[in-house]
Amino acid sequence: MFPAPVSSRPAGGSDISLLLDQLSHCSSRPRYAFMLLTLIADVARPDGSAGPWVRMGEGIVPLRDWLCDALTPMGHRDPRRMALVERVREELRKTGRLSGNASPDEEMVQDEVRTRVRASGKTNLSRAASELVKAGLLTRHYQGYRVDHLNRGAQRQAVYILAGRARALIGPQPASQRPAARAGQGDLFAT
Repeated sequence: MFPAPVSSRPAGGSDISLLLDQLSHCSSRPRYAFMLLTLIADVARPDGSAGPWVRMGEGIVPLRDWLCDALTPMGHRDPRRMALVERVREELRKTGRLSGNASPDEEMVQDEVRTRVRASGKTNLSRAASELVKAGLLTRHYQGYRVDHLNRGAQRQAVYILAGRARALIGPQPASQRPAARAGQGDLFAT
């Protein structure tokens, strides 16, 4: 028999493994919740906050729209998504909006599917975010036109802040460069 491997890690495990364990207990969809936290960490500022806007190319989009769009490819081969594409195609055909020209018609179908997927994605995202808030892994507030506010509406957009074990996803921040202190009276050596 081989001896048991010796680990240099503490018995509690790494921050990420502890986060995954916590997600498995607090979330109804732990993989989705982990992907959501990872995406938030990708656009988070050093303090762990992300939103209300995310830069995409030359423009900016609301954080929730960006998250939904980033998670959309995960369901590309899902039978329900394929059925949605066919259902949208049939609806557009029945209403006479399709021209019979393959390329523009397919673009119209994909635009409509993207709109519907984003709408349902926001519901999934809100449900997952609520579970993460209850677990202490995320805090959120809404920021926008009038004032910062805990409730959405009135042109306010979500801001998510990683908390607790989820802060491990941000990674180490580079040490800030402090300006060299000037030598003062009584200092023997200037650094």
